[in-house]
Amino acid sequence: MYIVKRDPENPILSPVAGRKWEARATFNGCAIQISATTYLLYRALGYPETIDGPRDLSTIGIATATNDGFYSRRQFITPSEEWDRYGCEDPRVTYFEGTYVIFYTALGGYPFGPSNIKVAMATSRNLYTIDEKFLVTPFNAKAMTLFPERINKKVTVIFSAHTDWTPEHPRSTIAIAQCDSLDTLHNPTFWNKWHQDLDKYALHVPLRSQNDHIEVGAPPLKTKWGWLLVYSYIQNYFGGGERVFGIEALLLDLKDPHKVIGHTNGPIIVPETAYEQFGIVPNVVFPSGALINGDRLDIYYGGADTVCARASLHLPDLLDAMIPERRKILGVRAKNNPIIEPIAEHPWESKATFNAGAVDIDGTVHIIYRALGGDNTSTLGLALSKNGSTITKRLPDPIYTPRADFEMKRGGGNVNSGCEDPRITRIGSKLYMAYTAFDGVDPWHVALTSISVKDFTAGHFDKWSMPEIVTPLSVKDKDGCVFPDKIGGQYMLIHRVDAGGNICADLFDTLDFSAQQASRCIDILNPRPGMWDSEKVGIAGVPIKTKYGWLMIYHGVSRSFTYRLGAALLDLKYPSNILARTHDPIFEPVEQYEKTGDVAHVVFSCGSIMRGDKLFVYYGGADRVVGVAVFSLKKLLAILMPPSLDHTQTQRSR
Repeated sequence: MYIVKRDPENPILSPVAGRKWEARATFNGCAIQISATTYLLYRALGYPETIDGPRDLSTIGIATATNDGFYSRRQFITPSEEWDRYGCEDPRVTYFEGTYVIFYTALGGYPFGPSNIKVAMATSRNLYTIDEKFLVTPFNAKAMTLFPERINKKVTVIFSAHTDWTPEHPRSTIAIAQCDSLDTLHNPTFWNKWHQDLDKYALHVPLRSQNDHIEVGAPPLKTKWGWLLVYSYIQNYFGGGERVFGIEALLLDLKDPHKVIGHTNGPIIVPETAYEQFGIVPNVVFPSGALINGDRLDIYYGGADTVCARASLHLPDLLDAMIPERRKILGVRAKNNPIIEPIAEHPWESKATFNAGAVDIDGTVHIIYRALGGDNTSTLGLALSKNGSTITKRLPDPIYTPRADFEMKRGGGNVNSGCEDPRITRIGSKLYMAYTAFDGVDPWHVALTSISVKDFTAGHFDKWSMPEIVTPLSVKDKDGCVFPDKIGGQYMLIHRVDAGGNICADLFDTLDFSAQQASRCIDILNPRPGMWDSEKVGIAGVPIKTKYGWLMIYHGVSRSFTYRLGAALLDLKYPSNILARTHDPIFEPVEQYEKTGDVAHVVFSCGSIMRGDKLFVYYGGADRVVGVAVFSLKKLLAILMPPSLDHTQTQRSR
């Protein structure tokens, strides 16, 4: 479990219009650190001086960083040989045995194709001048990089062979080559012999689909657990859906780098920001460099083939997520799960009991759950618990039923309708319950009702106020709740507009909705393409106030329509500012009662309560039963706020 923080100064390197050689793009940067100085080698895109070549000409620039940002930008490697006369792309630099070794993609012909795209190597003793340049591969290849030390006394490189389609090689191969000296790497005889056994040297990277594509990214980094390789993973590259460029990571055995011993379960970074989504090639993030600074991993990457950017992770958390035996289980299910199940003798809850909200009042947890009967009408039931997981009392009748026209069944038949997915907020002596109201025909809406705490605990459920619709009548909108504290002197309502699949907010002076409705979508949280929450996201329970920010548990839906839970930390004063967001889900369907039911593979929460360090999260399993999982607040916050990602300690760069 880990989070990713983009550098607040991103993009850290952008094109300079006045410099012809880098006027169009500066991207795919590879960083190397020498003492307190960071050097960034990057691909620069400018304008050609000839009329018989490509419209864009790539050269390699170098920039130096201090606390004041990158400066002293200059051209470093330029076309000078027949095999790189049409461009030098995507440098990867490693300091190896007293020499800086830079591999790059050499373009030796135009139009570009498999016969003229190869790997070249340049060496430098000082990163100021180039000593020598060599053509490396006699065959089509890209993205070569050097391990920073010998492995089993051998010089070791990893690269992508045959990246450009031919009938003989329709897919590229990530492969490893080893030899006795750097000089051997530009010996055609070595490569011709090596190439005869290409399959033998291939690295078997796990693919989630045969339509996906991978390419080597940053130079490998040594950790005590293995070689960390940050690489490019492109979903649906060969068809089958929308292409999604992502950055992922592998862990390779220290003594045998052909052996994959760990990997991320999905992308670390996908295009989400403007500088990643808009540029010469939209919606691209491509990893090209990485550095370890203490417990912090900095990943350097290109955004939309136009700029250089940087993102950081807490390295121990990343390694925990990559190595199966180190993966942490955050949510501990109650031993007596499911704690609430349908009762056949109660017609109103005979089919399903799920998606529970919760409020802790005077030491008793009140669990308000959605119930479904044979006619598919949703009502709300109530169960009580002293310890948070064992039900001590359960009422035989619903405490809330459809009353307003907008939630009464229409259209005939057994269509779904009624009052769904309650979320309870206590404000002073009142409880405000937001829920999804649906008549089976018109768009569903968020409705709001209230009751005094005194009437609620006394069982005077006839005292619920008449519900009011709080979201626009013409829009499908659900997953609503009211913040327990005012934000800037106003009440904040969180909701989810179905069309965008994102969590929105609006602010109100009063919670009287007789003459007002939400009219804005203040952006809070969005789906992330290609990830476990790529289709839509929605609030789980009411956000919990901590001294660090609002802890918001949310649900995310994947392309396979699996529902999981994640966590985000929102700014106390400006909740639209996301301080951190878990990269992996914190909870997902594992047990049979979560995978099999009315809707398969679903954990869906509407409520949680805090007792000391324990966060009790109540959730629906497969749209049929209620379960509870207990999380440590301390552990969740430690993941969301690792000290190594304090960007005040990160080198600033522009």
